[in-house]
Amino acid sequence: MTALACANGGKPVLLKDIAASEEISEKYLSLIVIPLRAAGLIKSLRGARGGYNLAQDPSEISLRNIIEALEGEICLVHCIKQPSSCNRSAICPTRDIWNLLGNKISETLNSLTLAELAQIKKEKLTKAKHSHKTGS
Repeated sequence: MTALACANGGKPVLLKDIAASEEISEKYLSLIVIPLRAAGLIKSLRGARGGYNLAQDPSEISLRNIIEALEGEICLVHCIKQPSSCNRSAICPTRDIWNLLGNKISETLNSLTLAELAQIKKEKLTKAKHSHKTGS
């Protein structure tokens, strides 16, 4: 998603180019794009000028949108969403902690956008190139 965000507004990006730049398997990446497209986060274009683009501006895509598209709803333990799955749910003190932690994770992911993540990536790449050139 950061590769698409960095190329946002440009020509569609090929999976093989993303796979090479991110050092992941193209086969694995081809599986990842399916739920991202189904969630309306990316769009694919077929043909000689085909590839993938973001379906929305990166500033409108939260990291929570991406995680939930790939992993489903954020729920750290099953009993949070299904209290009936455990006969101790009503008296379990750790269930409250898991619920609190899950809410904090969701809030944090919801507060960060793909645009921010792409900016962090660009800064890290610039810093890495600079330190490589200077040998530090």
